[in-house]
Order: sequence, then structure tokens, then C-alpha cells
Amino acid sequence: MACLSIAIIARDEARHIAGCLRSIAGLSDDVVVIVDAQTRDATATIAAEHGAQVLIEPWRGFSAQRNFALQRCRGDWVLFIDADERLTPELFVELATLLRHGPPAHIAGYRIPRYNLFFGQRLRGGGWYPDYQLRLLRRDAARYDEGVAVHEVASLQGATADLQGHLLHLNIERLDELWQKQARYAFAEAIMLYRSGRRMRWRNLIGAPAREFTRRYVQLGGWRDGWLGLFLCATLAWHEVVKFCMLRGLQEHQSAET
Repeated sequence: MACLSIAIIARDEARHIAGCLRSIAGLSDDVVVIVDAQTRDATATIAAEHGAQVLIEPWRGFSAQRNFALQRCRGDWVLFIDADERLTPELFVELATLLRHGPPAHIAGYRIPRYNLFFGQRLRGGGWYPDYQLRLLRRDAARYDEGVAVHEVASLQGATADLQGHLLHLNIERLDELWQKQARYAFAEAIMLYRSGRRMRWRNLIGAPAREFTRRYVQLGGWRDGWLGLFLCATLAWHEVVKFCMLRGLQEHQSAET
């Protein structure tokens, strides 16, 4: 039987954290919630009331925060879940069964398919399904690259396998939330591009959004989700423009300093 820890990284998640913790209740005795020290709501209090071990920590970046969680968890395996995610009952049973029998020795991680809900609608296309997430990790075989600022994925010493049960992601519930989230991602990606030596070219403002829209709406089937799919694909295309404008701003700031 394998021992499991569950890790949650959260900031200002009072709206979601209780539902997340209810969905994992009974799966592990070691639930670690790492709360960003700049959190302004009751995330930490709610997590503690649900029996989690709460750690108030300065923000290190997503990858570094996950590496810190791997160090603080006690189990042989760690399941990462976000506050706005839920285990479906099918995934809960599958995880419990897997851990009872013990994963094969050569497996270091499991990818979990994820349903994404935008404004209450579960998406089928646009790259939002099946949206596999590498979230169940053998703790001593996993490490996150701390140079990756966003959309981080663990590097593993060993093979991966896929689970059948799904995570449920309450991705976006309000329009302002969508724009704020994508703006944060655009800025993080712009910083990564800048640090890698990439520089903005004016053609990026046309080519990048055109490619993103074509990829998501046509190649990945965003059209399957009707008007919502069209709107979301167009939004992500627009944020390619935002990202490269931010990259340009970083370039100009550096030039001004030199």
C-alpha cells in the first residue's frame, strides 16, 4: 500500500478551498495547504477548519512553491490539486484503489484528465479537453524547473501512466476573472520569453494571435463549444498580442536603464 500526501497551493481562495477539501476528504491523512503570505481572505482559516496542515509562506513562484510542497509532504506519493479543482467520485475511487494496491515500481507519475468549466459550461474543444495534468507524483522522483514561471510540469525520474477518472476545474466563473487571469499569464510568459533572449518583432502582433486562434478554434476544435468556444479562442488570441506588447515593454525598460 502506498502512502499519499495531498498538496494545495493557494492565494485568496476562500471561495473555493472548502469545496476542494471536501472532494478529497478521506483520501489522505496528510493534506498540506501552502497559503501565499499575501493572501487577504480566510483561505488559511477555512483550510485549518477542514483539518489541513496550513503553512503561510512567501510567494516563490509556482514551480518553487511546488518543490517546497514536495519537501514538506510525508507520503511516498503526492497529489497536487488546485483550490478551484475537485476530484470527481470516479477519480477518488480510482486513486484509492491504486494506492491500496501500490503503483508499479517503474511508474513515477500519473496524468489525470480534466474537465474545464467556463461560466458553468464544460468545454469539449479548444485544447481544454482532455487537458491531461501530471499531478500524481512519486515524491522522490519529481522536481519542478524553477525557471518556468507558469504552466509548470514536473520532471520525473521514471515513466508516466494515465488515469481514467477526471479532475473538475472551475476554471472561470466571471468575465473579469478571465481577463485578470490571462493578463497574469501573459506577463509571466513575456518574462520567460525575455529571459530566454526572445525579442518582440512587429510581425508577432499579427502572426502570433492568428496562429493561436487557428490552433485552438480549428485544429483543437474550439468550434465545438459554440459561441463560448469562439469567444474564448478569440480571447486567448488577443492575449498573444498582450504578451508581445508586454515583452516590448520589458525591452524598452531595459534599454532605458542602459
